Amino acid sequence: MIEFEGVAHRYGDRTVLSEVNLRLDEHRVAFVGANGSGKSTLARMINGLVLPTTGRVLVNGLDPARHGRTVRRQVGFVFTNPDSQIVMPTAGEDVAFSLRRSGLSKKDRAVRAAELLAAYGLDGYADHPAHQLSGGQKQLLALCSMLVLEPDVLVCDEPTTLLDLRNKRRFVRVLEDLEQQVVLVTHDLDLLGDFDRVIVLDEGRVVADDDPEPALRYYRKLVD
Repeated sequence: MIEFEGVAHRYGDRTVLSEVNLRLDEHRVAFVGANGSGKSTLARMINGLVLPTTGRVLVNGLDPARHGRTVRRQVGFVFTNPDSQIVMPTAGEDVAFSLRRSGLSKKDRAVRAAELLAAYGLDGYADHPAHQLSGGQKQLLALCSMLVLEPDVLVCDEPTTLLDLRNKRRFVRVLEDLEQQVVLVTHDLDLLGDFDRVIVLDEGRVVADDDPEPALRYYRKLVD
C-alpha cells in the first residue's frame, strides 16, 4: 500500500508537485505525463530518493522521511540507465553485491545470483562482464539486482527509454509476471494496455486517474 497525502514538492522557487493525494494498492500502476510533469519526482518519493516539501508519503504505513532504511528494504528502484546501477565487474557479482548484508555466505550469494539471472533470461551470464551486456540485458541485470532482495514494491523510472521495441516488450512482459506491486513511469503508452491503473500528471498535478484506456485517451487529448 502506497499513499500520498497532500504531497507537494519544490526545487528552489519551482513547484514540481502540488497537492497530490493518491492511494495505490493495485498490482501494476503507471505514471504518465510530459517531461517536467512531476511523474519521476513522485515515483522517487516512494523509497525516499526525494522527500516532499509538504505532505507525506506512506509505504505500508511507514514514512520514507522517517524510516528510510526500512522502506528501502521494501521498495526496489530501477532507473532509466542501468549503467548507473551496475557497480560490479560481472553480472553475477553485481546481483550478489545486493545480498552483502543478507547474512548468506559468499558461495550462497553467488548461487542465488546465478539462479535469479537464469530465471530472468540471463542464464550462463553470471561470469560475463556486466558492462559488455546489451542494453536489454543490462536492464534485466538491474532488475535482478533489485529482485534478489525480494522487495514488496518495484518502482521503475522510464526503464525502457534506452531499449529497442523488442527489448521494451520483453522487459514489460517480465514486469507482468512479478508478484511485487509495480509502479512504472513511462512514455511508452502502448505498453500499458494491461495495467490495472494509469495516473496522468500535468504541471505537477494529477489530472486523470483511471483504467488504461480512458486515462491514456485523456492524456493524448491533453498533448494534442
